[in-house]
Amino acid sequence: METETKTQMATEQMTDMDLSEQIKKVTKESHIRAENTELMMSFQKAQVTLQQYKLLLCSLYEIYLALEEELDRNSSHPGVAPIYFPAELARLEAIEKDLEYFYGQDWREKIVVPAATKRYCHRLRQIGKENPEFLLAHAYTRYLGDLSGGQVLGRIAQKSMGLKSNEGLSFFAFPGVTSPNLFKQLYRSRMNSVELTEEERNGVLEEAVRAFEFNIQVFDDLQKMLSVTEDTLQNCSTHSKPVQMLQINGSLNKTIPLLRMVLGLFVALATVSMGIYAF
Repeated sequence: METETKTQMATEQMTDMDLSEQIKKVTKESHIRAENTELMMSFQKAQVTLQQYKLLLCSLYEIYLALEEELDRNSSHPGVAPIYFPAELARLEAIEKDLEYFYGQDWREKIVVPAATKRYCHRLRQIGKENPEFLLAHAYTRYLGDLSGGQVLGRIAQKSMGLKSNEGLSFFAFPGVTSPNLFKQLYRSRMNSVELTEEERNGVLEEAVRAFEFNIQVFDDLQKMLSVTEDTLQNCSTHSKPVQMLQINGSLNKTIPLLRMVLGLFVALATVSMGIYAF
């Protein structure tokens, strides 16, 4: 309800703007909140590690699986067709390639994601069935964010993890896009051409805000998981009682640093994905 109220107040002041500009305006507050989270502030001195990146890929896989399956299923919908560019933008195959490189052929059995990622995916499935035009907000936020910062983040990841080649970094590559800047202009133009009723447009704007909120929720979810895990270890140490450890490709003593490290790259991803203000 709060999201709808804020969006309605903002839209009343920008009825003459293109949809892309409206999205930029209504998500400004969420963008600032995301940038000023504790995790975002602490990320500045963090480094990308191999374990961090591997956990990130797991959530990216689930998110893009949901998004791209719904885009494919609704590719002929008038609210989706103009911004449907699977050959240029689809990320799922690239992520699968990266996951196999890092985890091996049985990577599907090793994927672990937080509850917030699952909620995000559920929302994508829901709007794909009920309001396909809302997919426009998520596609715009994710794909143009990837295009804007993917190359930079890819180089950071490669250097930080000490990778000697681009293997494992397929997610950041867009071989079907020769000029990211020109393609983003085309994408915005196509998006702005989508015919929407006033109610549908307001719904898309609300969904754009919701997309930012889902990312923030992922950070909060991971932080809670980390806090609970550390409390558990502290209690175990105090009482000197052995406990059965949660398995995430290893024991709990491995889980804690992995969770702490993945927080950093999720924040980095938000910086990229939410960087639509630089478009």
